[in-house]
Amino acid sequence: MSSTANRNYLASFILDNRGKEETVEQIVEVVKTEIAAVSGTVTSVENVGRKDFARVTDTKFPAASFVQIKFSGPASSPAALKERLRLKHSVYRTLVETA
Repeated sequence: MSSTANRNYLASFILDNRGKEETVEQIVEVVKTEIAAVSGTVTSVENVGRKDFARVTDTKFPAASFVQIKFSGPASSPAALKERLRLKHSVYRTLVETA
């Protein structure tokens, strides 16, 4: 396998739009542009919906919207994507796994 081969990933995001004008769809578009910026290609987007947290870390934030995005990209994509989304306050958590 060459180093330029693309791999398939499943990224799960917890979105935080409380107190903001942005909708979930607008935040997903921002995430999709960040995936494209790390040489990724989005294949599908699934809005899982709003879910309650099993363990609440902030009593003012007991639930959030969950989104799963399937994309393909180089092996460096997951780390680069997490780093790019680290300062985006509308993305609360990010989990990227190989699909």
